Amino acid sequence: MPAVEPTLVTHGDITLPVLDAVHNRRSHSRVTQSAPSHDDLLPLVSAAARAADHASLRPWRLIELRGEARNRLGDACVEAAGLTGEAALKQAAKPLRAALLIAIVACRQPSDKVDEWEQDAAAAGVAHLLTLLLSEAGWGVMWRSGPQTRSAAVRRMHHLADHEQLLGWLYVGAIPADCRPVPRTVVDATTYLSVL
Repeated sequence: MPAVEPTLVTHGDITLPVLDAVHNRRSHSRVTQSAPSHDDLLPLVSAAARAADHASLRPWRLIELRGEARNRLGDACVEAAGLTGEAALKQAAKPLRAALLIAIVACRQPSDKVDEWEQDAAAAGVAHLLTLLLSEAGWGVMWRSGPQTRSAAVRRMHHLADHEQLLGWLYVGAIPADCRPVPRTVVDATTYLSVL
């Protein structure tokens, strides 16, 4: 059977739905308190697991935070930051900005072939694909982190093992009706793509 040459496309002459999906992806800093269910997430996580993963180590896991778990995260962030008073209240409320937070955890596996940075990249790849899939399913998503992300208090709250590192959280919810997406500047690919 002869080899089939891949078709190269531009955004103006779209033939690949995934290209359009990626091009239109946006981070939503503000979402409603509606969120996908656990069962809604399962097929999306299964698809996101197809991210590039050297040696198929699957060096990642995801943790859903809903309801009271978000309050515990807020308390852990306050503890980690050493805040009191109004600043503590403001910090504690941050995880309540979405009904669903998905913690992204890099689970570094012992390997002679795959360095830890590659494993972290695989975990980040899963997170990026999941944001795209959630976006395509109609949900607003924003990947957030912050200075307390790798603090002892936040690690304890997530029950992380010694070989695990938190990469942040996906804040997920419905896109507010009054959301007016700002047109984004198209990246000039020639600035970032070179040839040796």
